[in-house]
Parts: sequence; structure tokens; C-alpha cells
Amino acid sequence: MTAQLEQTAQAIVAKGKGILAADESTGTIKKRFDSIGAESTQDNRRDYREMLFRSTGAMSKYISGVILFDETLRQTARDGTPLARVIADTGAIPGIKVDTGAKELAGCPGEKVTEGLDGLRERFAEYYELGARFAKWRAVIAIGDHIPSRTCIAANAHALARYAALAQEANIVPIVEPEVLMDGPHDIQRCFEVTEAALNALYAELTAQRVHLEGTILKPNMILSGTACGTQAGVEEVAEQSVKCLKRAVPSAVPGICFLSGGQSEEDATAHLSAMNAMFDTPWRLSFSYGRALQAAALKAWGGKPENEAAAQAAFSHRAKMNSLAATGAWNTQLEQAA
Repeated sequence: MTAQLEQTAQAIVAKGKGILAADESTGTIKKRFDSIGAESTQDNRRDYREMLFRSTGAMSKYISGVILFDETLRQTARDGTPLARVIADTGAIPGIKVDTGAKELAGCPGEKVTEGLDGLRERFAEYYELGARFAKWRAVIAIGDHIPSRTCIAANAHALARYAALAQEANIVPIVEPEVLMDGPHDIQRCFEVTEAALNALYAELTAQRVHLEGTILKPNMILSGTACGTQAGVEEVAEQSVKCLKRAVPSAVPGICFLSGGQSEEDATAHLSAMNAMFDTPWRLSFSYGRALQAAALKAWGGKPENEAAAQAAFSHRAKMNSLAATGAWNTQLEQAA
């Protein structure tokens, strides 16, 4: 079983490829659709995502895996093909978001813990049958006055590790995502300290839960200044601090690190990733697992109208190509201007 887990993990972090995060909850996708004046019906959600998955050139060249929401994994395309099969036919691997969201953490005001462990073993068995070969669980850690607490970091690390063990038992590669939020006035050094603490706690728990690290993928935040911080770190500082933090906390056994974009602009997320790959050698492949940073331009171009599908696919293909270049350190701003 460990051999298959390792093989899947290596395929997900294949050189020049990354993950499309298309696992927006029903509430989140409604907000996205509201922004373009489109109704969030089951058919519209299916049509939008199918449009992305049928961007065959981009999917086959630049995308190694797609994280899906439960609804999407169960849906069929307009021609009756399961969407998981549409994805697999491009060479990408279907994945599934399995947590049920972050809820208030008892005794810790302003902090959250992610839920979804109840019944997860049985859900994994079903998801495997539906075609999922990797999964994702997201923890959220806020920075603020006197937070995060040790309680919050420990609770989320423990839940991530228990999820990861159950995923591997089902022959599904777990993506572990301990996201330190960029909201707030904190500086880049505070982000570094909190992220390092969260990663140290995570890998201690993964070891304690007997998770096979070679069959996992890490999806962390980059080390950034808080959105309300008066001094915003530049691209090279973000790259330097991110790699420094990861080298302190992430075992070299982990095959790859696929960053979340976490509220960054599309171009910033690309620039930061490219700088890391251009400036540093690391024991793990550094790539992307982006949602909005891959989809924002495509969503706007689509506008909920079938006649705009080709323009939307072109916008998605461009962003996928830019991030593919960033995953090898070969991106530059001139490529954006040329497009």
C-alpha cells in the first residue's frame, strides 16, 4: 500500500505541474457566482467546473490533480461522463475535500478547530470507489492578540494527523493544510513564528499517528506580511522567509509542498512561488494548489454564459501555464504582459 501512496504523491508533485483547488463549498461558490451575477444552481456549478476540466491542453500539461467538493465528485458531465473520469482522462488525478469546516474551538475565543473525523473511514471507502486518490483537510490558524494558543495549534495538528492516518488506510494520499491566515496587522516575522510552531506540532502528530510521510503532501501558507501590516514584504523576502521556515520544520521525507494562495492576487501567488524555485534548492518539490489564483480570471471571463466558455478556458490556461513556469522558477512579469 505504501508503494501506491508514494507513487500517487510523486505524480501529484510532478515537475512543472500543480493542483487545481476546485473544492469550494456550496456557500463559497455562491459568493463567487454572485460576483459575476450568475445563479448558483447545481447545473451551473457543474457547467463551470466541467468547463475548467475540459480545458484539455492546460489540464494535461500543467495540472497534476484536482481537489473536488463532495457534490462535484458525484456529478456527471453534460454528456453523462462522471466528472472524475473527465479529469482522469486528461492525466490529472481526482481528489476530494473531506473536512466539514472549521468550528469555534471551545474555551479558545477567536480560534477554530476543523471537524469531520466522525464517519470518515466509511466516507473514504466510498470516495475511493468514486475515483478519488488523494484528499485534503484544511485547518485555520488565526494570528491576533494572544492567539494562536497552544491549544488551537495542538487541536488542529491532532485532527490533521488522525485524518491523514485514515486516508492512508484507505490508500488515499492525504494533503495536510495547516493554514496560518494572512488577515491582520502582523508583520512577516510573526507569520514566520506562528507557521513554524504550527508545522512543528503537525509533524510531531503525524509521526505519533504513524503516518507514512513519503505518501503525504503539505499545503501550507507562504510566509507573508499580514494584510493590514504597514510594511509589506517584497517578493524575494517572502521567498526567502518561506523556504527558511519550511527547512526548519518539514522533514525531507515529504515529497512535495503545494502552496495555497490564501488571498494573494493571482500574479503575487505566481511571483512568490517562482522566486522560491529560482532562488533555492530544496529537498521537496515546491508547487501550487491554488483556487482563486487559478480561477479568478476564468470565472470573470465566463460570467455564467455558455458563449464565453472559450474565453474562460483561455484565461484558465494562461494562469495554469504561468504557475507551471513558477513551479520551475522560470516565470517573469514579461510573460504576463505578452499575454
